[in-house]
Amino acid sequence: MKEIDLAYRTLFAEVSQRSLDAAFQSDFPLDGRFVTVPVKGRGYWYFDQRQGDKVIRRYVGPHSDPEIAKRVEAFREIKDDLKARRKLVSTLTREAGLPIPERFTGDIVEALADAGFFRVRGVLVGTVAFQCYSGLLGVRLPSASLQTGDADFAQFHSISAAVDDSIPSALELIRKVDPSFREVPHQLDSRSSTAFENKTRFKVEFLTPNRGSADHEGQPADMPALGGAAAQPLRFLDFLIYEPVRSLLLHRNGVAVTVPAPERYAVHKMIVASRRRADGGGSLKRDKDIRQADLLVEALATTRRQSDLALVFAEAWKRGPAWREAIATGMTYLPATRAGQMREILTVGLRDIGENPDRYGMATATS
Repeated sequence: MKEIDLAYRTLFAEVSQRSLDAAFQSDFPLDGRFVTVPVKGRGYWYFDQRQGDKVIRRYVGPHSDPEIAKRVEAFREIKDDLKARRKLVSTLTREAGLPIPERFTGDIVEALADAGFFRVRGVLVGTVAFQCYSGLLGVRLPSASLQTGDADFAQFHSISAAVDDSIPSALELIRKVDPSFREVPHQLDSRSSTAFENKTRFKVEFLTPNRGSADHEGQPADMPALGGAAAQPLRFLDFLIYEPVRSLLLHRNGVAVTVPAPERYAVHKMIVASRRRADGGGSLKRDKDIRQADLLVEALATTRRQSDLALVFAEAWKRGPAWREAIATGMTYLPATRAGQMREILTVGLRDIGENPDRYGMATATS
């Protein structure tokens, strides 16, 4: 796998930073102020802005986040340089060959980003998130693995309930992109919608980790921060969206996004691949899952991040027999040669973090 030139990796980091700065400025006008609010012994940043006779308070993020703290100190100096960023994004896509999303998909993500979805600690997941890893990891990922017909967004229910803030109506936001979007009633509760679909069957879906007893499995979860949308609970999602990272979607001027850590994405894809149905649609999705996992494992090895992969692999493996079985099954879908290479990469990473590879099903890997 070919690494991107250092100059382009540096440029990607710069545009990511500037896009995040611009998003921060648009969220928090200069006539407001930042305040620290203690919640259960921990400090959180909020933004107060007067609207008429009322002061509206919005959640910003943890006081301990150095990136947020830095922007709180400097937000009056932040300038929105849209034209300059657009040129830089063009350089990254045309000269460096980094992937860009299909324009409609990019518009959807941008609409939710502008409305504050990532500010309330939402996470972009799925193939659209995968499109953000090439620049983040500094490698070229094949475009064939980047195609999608939907956009998936996730958030922990506990966070959605705790931030005491919300984006505007999710449906109205995406209808500004395409008025044909409609609610898709949930199969188990027609009063709730976790997904929205337009006339071309493009789907926007909100997800959350499965929580509670098995009696409530599959029931839509009310999400106070998601502008009236509910979220579909999914098993294993808590592993995926834990400790996400910031990246950049190369759309228009650059859209600052939060995505799962690439090593978590890789392991999660191996897990969910094992749970796909064997029918035509399920088989195609499984193949895509495995392809994306394989590419990210190779990318992490290329950029010498085997230990990062090994840490989350070990975390998943230790969660119990069902997790171990899912991972092992997912790996069987790889061609034998690729499976062997993945085992070798994991073996190196596990040794780097002081773990015995034999304890993680790597006994057959090359010594």
